Amino acid sequence: MSTQTPDFVGEHDIDATTLDIVESTLENTRHEMDRVLETTAISPVIREQSDQFPLIADPEGRMVMGQFGSAIETIIDNASFGWEDLEDGDVVATNDPYMCAGAMSHTPDMLLLRPIFYEGERVGFASQWGNLMDVGGKTPGSMPVEATTIFEEGMRLPPVKLYKGGELDEDLLETFAHNTRLPDHAEADIKALAAGTAAAEERVQELCERFGPETYLEGCDAVLDRTRDGMIDLIREFVPEGERYTFEDRVDDDGMGNGPIKLHLEIYREGDTVYLDWEGTDDQVPGTVNFLLNEKMFKMFTGVFLIMAFDPLLTFNDGYYDLFEVTLPEGTVVQPEFPAALGNRLPLMARQFDVLQATFSKLIDGFSVAGSYGTSPNFVYAGVDAEGNQFQMLEILYGGIPARPGGDGLDGHSWWPLFRTVPAEYQEAYYPLTVDEYSTRADTGGAGRHRGGHGISKVYTFEEDGAITFQDDRAHTYPWGVDGGTYGGTSEKRLVRTDGTELELPSKAENVPVEPGDKLVFSTAGGGGLGDPLERDPELVAQEVRRGLVTEEAAREEYGVVLDEDGSVDPTATEGRRENIRENRDELAAFDYGPLPDDDELEARIAEERREFDQRDG
Repeated sequence: MSTQTPDFVGEHDIDATTLDIVESTLENTRHEMDRVLETTAISPVIREQSDQFPLIADPEGRMVMGQFGSAIETIIDNASFGWEDLEDGDVVATNDPYMCAGAMSHTPDMLLLRPIFYEGERVGFASQWGNLMDVGGKTPGSMPVEATTIFEEGMRLPPVKLYKGGELDEDLLETFAHNTRLPDHAEADIKALAAGTAAAEERVQELCERFGPETYLEGCDAVLDRTRDGMIDLIREFVPEGERYTFEDRVDDDGMGNGPIKLHLEIYREGDTVYLDWEGTDDQVPGTVNFLLNEKMFKMFTGVFLIMAFDPLLTFNDGYYDLFEVTLPEGTVVQPEFPAALGNRLPLMARQFDVLQATFSKLIDGFSVAGSYGTSPNFVYAGVDAEGNQFQMLEILYGGIPARPGGDGLDGHSWWPLFRTVPAEYQEAYYPLTVDEYSTRADTGGAGRHRGGHGISKVYTFEEDGAITFQDDRAHTYPWGVDGGTYGGTSEKRLVRTDGTELELPSKAENVPVEPGDKLVFSTAGGGGLGDPLERDPELVAQEVRRGLVTEEAAREEYGVVLDEDGSVDPTATEGRRENIRENRDELAAFDYGPLPDDDELEARIAEERREFDQRDG
């Protein structure tokens, strides 16, 4: 028998091997929760696209493992019951963003929260939320563009017990589903969310059975502390003290003619605390792009940036939240006041990533990230087919991820790493449309030593009368390039009628009528480039020309690469072309924002675009 003393972790009464088992089990459980949900739900936005987020927390509601930051304390505080009223078998449900301080940020996101008990004692929580296809409201998909209050965005469920002691409240579920356009989808997906949390409950109880509940809870504390210690090291190494760094960017508009919308962030460090201040950000807007930014969620986003950039093996959780202080001014687009509309908050959500990364690009020497396609576009096609059956398709589309120090940006990719594209075969099998094209948009990724990711074009031909509603951004503002890299391409929307008439559409539109044979060309923005384009490997440029990612003209004008007739690099001509560009160009910019007009001109352009669309559509 070994008499070796266990290698205990810090001040915790748990050895390193046991802690690794606990942490790895929780990590695997997080993915199991997703897998259970994806194979049980029926809506494509969850089943095919993976628009869901799992979480495992300790008894106090602190996220130990997950993706989106914990809102458990806020949810329970806003419920009609208290912490002491939670029992084994209970599952709490809510889809009200204001009841969870924006942890899920629009009404289609349904969150289920299950307290986990072992031998009568609460040992944690499992939470999972997913994007339902519809929760009612004024437009199919429950993400209207022309709404001014959350009351127009569907049914809102305050924190209530959907399951009580293991028994489903059938009347409550039926009442909620009855108020949606797809009640079967809503019921199935909500039950699937509950199944995901049940999987986490089982795994946590197995850990308690194996090691004892005291050791399991000690392990949760150790995981949180280990992450906190790692974050302190990252802050001390990469976030300098003594200077304040700021950055601004603009969301195009709110879909109702109001814009541009300014985001302003200031970051500075004092001791081991990093301060992030959104003072100077624009006031909330009438339309639906307001983003109720949860403070804990933003702390998680900030920590994730540092972790993924410099220590990707570190677990992100609530352990490091006390190291960040966040100021979110009330009444702004990142902290709108009830009952502001929130349905299309994605331009603000994605853009705050851009602004956060750009501010860090200023303060972290040698680590720069360009601008992105700036949102997560959504698209809804709904109507009644020739046989009288209602249909409703909801899809999330993607664009160009920015170039970063390690390489090129990803083409046609989601901001969320685990999201996927709905297969065209699935859409054509279940909905009355044909996907004619799903392609990469050449030259939309900004040029640079590392190229920005390209946007995509998806072309739909509609086969039944219906209406389309969609939200995108970056139609007027550009994904910036950084450290000499150039800006990326903007988004475009074009409707081609059966008679050949082409209509240019704004990036956000609601209930645009379509007929059989009409085509929608949905084109998303790219990402900005990083570094001097003349330093990019000419052979790589030639390869991308052959693949249709970069045009021959862009290869010559942006990268200074001259190709022979067979597509190979002409070394002599390329060297001469690059030298000529260097001698005649301006000094490379730290940030290339593209040919943007000033705010007044941009405001007038956005308002005029909306007036023209309303007159034509009306």
